[in-house]
Formats: sequence, C-alpha cells, structure tokens
Amino acid sequence: MSESLRKKKILVVDDSEMNRSILADMLGDDYEILEATNGVEAIALIKERESEITLMLLDIVMPQMDGFEVLSIMNKGGWIGNIPVIMISAETSSNLVNQAYDMGVTDYISRPFDGKIVRRRVNNTIMLYTKQKMLQGMIAEQILEKEKSSSLMVDILSNIVEFRNGESGLHVLHVRTITETLLKHLAEKTDQYDLNHTKIAMISLASALHDIGKISIDEKILNKPGRLTDEEFVIMKTHSAIGGDMLMNVAHRRDEELVKVAYEICRWHHERYNGRGYPDGLKGEEIPISAQVVAMADVYDALTSKRVYKPAFSHEKAVEMIMNGECGVFNPLLLECLQDVKEYLKEELENKTLKSVAEDEVQSMTEELIAKGDTIASDRTLRLLEQERIKYQFFASMSKEIQFEYNVDTDMVTLSEWGAKYLGVDELIMHPFEDEKMAKILNVEKMDEIRRKVRATNYTNPVVGGVYRLHVNGEDRWHRMTVRAMWEGTEEKMHYTGAIGKFANVDEDYKRMDSLEKEASHDTLTGLFNHMNARKRIEAVLAERRDHTYSLILFDLDHFKDANDQYGHLFGDNVLKHVAQKLTDNLRREDIVARVGGDEFMIFLEHGGNFEAQVKRIFQVIDGEYENFQISVSMGVSLAPKDGEDYETLFHAADQALYVSKRGGRNQYRFYDNSMKGTLSVLSPMDGEE
Repeated sequence: MSESLRKKKILVVDDSEMNRSILADMLGDDYEILEATNGVEAIALIKERESEITLMLLDIVMPQMDGFEVLSIMNKGGWIGNIPVIMISAETSSNLVNQAYDMGVTDYISRPFDGKIVRRRVNNTIMLYTKQKMLQGMIAEQILEKEKSSSLMVDILSNIVEFRNGESGLHVLHVRTITETLLKHLAEKTDQYDLNHTKIAMISLASALHDIGKISIDEKILNKPGRLTDEEFVIMKTHSAIGGDMLMNVAHRRDEELVKVAYEICRWHHERYNGRGYPDGLKGEEIPISAQVVAMADVYDALTSKRVYKPAFSHEKAVEMIMNGECGVFNPLLLECLQDVKEYLKEELENKTLKSVAEDEVQSMTEELIAKGDTIASDRTLRLLEQERIKYQFFASMSKEIQFEYNVDTDMVTLSEWGAKYLGVDELIMHPFEDEKMAKILNVEKMDEIRRKVRATNYTNPVVGGVYRLHVNGEDRWHRMTVRAMWEGTEEKMHYTGAIGKFANVDEDYKRMDSLEKEASHDTLTGLFNHMNARKRIEAVLAERRDHTYSLILFDLDHFKDANDQYGHLFGDNVLKHVAQKLTDNLRREDIVARVGGDEFMIFLEHGGNFEAQVKRIFQVIDGEYENFQISVSMGVSLAPKDGEDYETLFHAADQALYVSKRGGRNQYRFYDNSMKGTLSVLSPMDGEE
C-alpha cells in the first residue's frame, strides 16, 4: 500500500471503547485513526479537520447525539459530499439501514466485525471516492497518462475487474504465476516462439488484463450462482472481443508493446487449438502464443478455485481434466509443459499465496500469534479482550455447561474450556460434522437434525432447542440444548454465518422425574404416556406456542382383534409394545406419544412446512410385520392452529378424520377438513384415562 494511503485519516465514531479499539487494530496499520465517543465529538472533529478526514465509520445508536443526527448535520453543512460514511451497527432493520442510505451513507458493516470485510469495504469506499473517474473510464487516456509504471497500471485495472467480478483477488496473481512458469519452460523446450526474458515478462504482466472486458457484462450475469442460459452465455462470451476493443481504442498508446500483447490476450484467450473457441474461431498457431498460455492458465485457476457456480477441484484433478481435453483442446507442446512442471507449479502457487497473505487466513494467524504471546493487537484491545476472556471462562466453568461457537466459513467449533474437558475433546474442532469423536458423543443423525433446526431459523426467530442424549465417559446422559443462529446482512438479504449455544446436563432431573412420575404418567404396558398425561402436556404446549404449527395424530391398529383371537392376548400385548417401540425409535424426544387405550395411539408433534411428508413417514414406519402378523393402521390428523386452537377441538377433529379413514377401507391416513363435521366419533376424548 502506498505511503499516501497510509497517511489517510479515518474517523471512528462509536460509544463502545471495545468497538473503537477493534476497528483501530483492523485499520491502524494502513490508516491514521481518529476516535469520537459520540456525535457531538464527531461534529467537532469534522469542523476542525474536515480536509484531513478521508472516511468516517459511524455508529447509529449513541448517547448525546446519535448517528442520524450526525448525518443530518453533515448534509446541511455539505460535508457528506466530501467525507464518505460507512454505517457500523448491530441494527439490521431494513428501515434503519434504508434511512441511513437515504441520508448519504455509502455502505453498511454489521457487528460483530469481520476484519476481512471491514478492510475490504473501507479500501473499496476510499478507492471509489478518490478514483471515481478512473473506475468509469477504465483504460481511458487519463489512466495511461497518469500511471507511469505499467505494472502499477495493470494491477489497478485487474483488481478493479476482480472486485466487480466477485472473485478472491488471487485469480490475477495465479494466472500471472502460471503464465510465467509455462512460458519459461516452453522457452527451454523450443525456440519456436522466440521467448526471451523481456517477452516472457511482458506477456506475464499483460496476462493480468485478460478479463478486463468483463467490466461491460451485467453483474447479474457475471455473478450468477447457477448455470448460464444460452442467451446469457452468448452475452458473457462478448467480454473477450470487448476487452480487445477497449485496448485498441486507447488513444496514443495502441502501438506500445504492452498494449499489443494485452490485446492478443484479451481477444483470444478463449480460442482453442482445434478452432472451437471464440470469438474468431482461430486454430492452431493462428492463436498467438501469449493467448494460448493465458488460456491454459485461466482454465487451470478456474478449475482449482471455488466459484459461485462450482466447488474447487484439486491440483491433480485440474491437471488431469486439462490433459484429457475436458476443458477444450490445447497446444500439445503446452500440455507437455504442464505435465513437466505440474509439481513445481503446485508449490509455486502455494508460495505465492502465502507471500500475499490471503485475507481469509488473517484471522487464524492472529489467533495463533496471540496465543504465542506476540503483540499484534494494541495493548488496549488485548487488555479488553483478556477481561472478556476471563469473564467468559469464569462463567462457563461456574455454569458447568458445554458452551460452543460454530463458524460456517471455517467449519470449526470452538468449545468452552470446561465443556472440552467434560467431553474429552479438543477446544477447537475442525469439520465437526465429520469428526469421529463428535459422532460418538452425539450420533450423526442427531447432529444433522440440530444442523437442520438451526439452518431453518431466521434472523427474527434465531433460537432453537431440544433435549439430546450425549455419550460422555462411557455412558449416556441427557442434555438440554439451546442454540442461537447467527445471521448477518440487512433484512432483505440475510445470510447464516454460524451459531452459539450450550448443552446443559439435565440427566439427574430426567432420572428423578422418571422415577417419580413414570408410574403415574405412563402406560404400564408400552411405556408411552397415558392419555391423561399426554393431554396435560399438549395443553401446556398449545398455551405457550407462538407461530408454530403442530399435528395431532390419532390411529388404531387394523384388525387387532385378530391378533388376540388367533394368537392370544400375550401376543397382542407384544404387538402393542412393538408398535410403541417403533414410535419411540422414529420420533423425537420432544414429540408427545401416548397410548390412548386398547390399540389406539396418539402423537403430537411440531413440524415445518411439509407436514404431510412427516405424517406419511410415520404412517409408513408403523406399517410392517410382527412374527407373521401383518400390522397396518388407520390414521386421522388435525392441525393446530388450522383446525383449532385447543386440545378438545383438535382431538375431536383428528377423531373425525380417523373415522373417515376407517370407513374408507382402513390402512390409510386422512387430514381433517370441514366435510368431516358431524361424522360419528371413534373415540371419546377421555377414553383410556385412569
């Protein structure tokens, strides 16, 4: 970063010392940081040093004068046009964010802060303000006249394209490295192309401009996450010809060697050796060697990089696909070069990446260095963070709970010190859903269930819970889980970033409750709830429910009398226990399952949108055979709140649906609807109660 950029001043306005300190650490190496604790101090600093302030990071909720009042004063004073403002806040309400945009803010950063996002948005905002004409003109004469260094000019242009294209920023570096490596080896292999040191350096430098034509492509097409339509692909393909035209239209410089080489690369890096490329269908050596090499480099990096429309392939797989012609036909000499240098190339790319210090590694590097005692953050931030860490560890150990944090980007779980010791695992667990130790503690199905629950939340209702059995120190123990999903963005466009939560041991509570209540609350034959206890629990759930939807399912066994008549009552009892076990094995702990009486059962469960699929699954689970006795059921289903708000109404509706199911020929399930009103009752709401 240039010395002039290092001297730029950023004003951070936030009433939280911790927030100001964190932002100062994130940006302090590149910018001079000014701080204000509220709007009054901010306005005073602007009046005094307006010409020096390059950017303001502004919190909205502050004492004395909030962010909106600051923006109002800046608009009246004309400062908003000279000082770009980025809103920083934990508020995600679209009304607040839109109001801030309407008052002139240029961007929005949500808390908690992500260093990569903060630095990128700050740099981008400053770049957009200070080089707006440069961005609009792209390769216009102004840029060529102002930028004395060809390398600096190329870096600026290529990074603008990468920024708009939503790629990692390493694509240009990788293409340049691959191009240089292949050209050097090609020069050793043959003198056919007259590749001296100067020419190799020129082609490698110009390779960074290969995609500048993409500046003309609509962002909806450019960053589309799925496969392009035929029409969209036709538009996308125009970028190569457009890039060449942009270079040829540069006044006074079209005859310079760099521009000529860049033109070859821009226009023809999608041509293929067999003539099936675009835009001109060139074949074989009609394609300049500069474009041939960059084409291979571009394909290789596209294969090994994650894109919105595909995952990243390994180095080995990418080389294999290119050699097999799966990505188009290339010059046989270049294929030989790729085969010769593939191991060196892999190492070279890794070294280049490390030298550039990829942004997505900054956070983990910081944590590692802090753990070793190296001073990276300021003393103030380290002091504040240490205080928070001590408080967190103290409360976590006192609570005797397994506290954890999950980050989607890193696919890593961080456990509290006490929780890690209790479970007998490391505090940091990479890829927890694939970890063998975690699978033994909480089986894969339950982990998937928790993941589905959390991912099904939204930012307005982010908390989910449940009771799960964890295998700890050789025995199963019940734990109550509470998890809060973390969402980031604005109301219109939120994305899931991870979760925080805890598991609290409730094993003793469950054992006590089981010993005291099981006999009174459970059916003695099947171990399920009896009707009386199930009813109380369902009524409690309905009384506390918010916007959830529940199913109440009633079913009985078809022709159960035959089991007793043909095989005896002991066999009939075993059939009932078999059905009860099927329900226990296939339903969740929080679902309410009861034997109403005789061969009649009841299920009450919360569900998402596809409730019919859940009912169908339960129906199919019960269906089967027990010692040559065919088991089938007739089932009636009612929904809360659709079919009623209270237990009596729901039970009666399910009872009527069950009657229709039995009358329709048995071995089926029916959902209650208004046409069933007035049908005869199969059960009384109090049947089977003691």
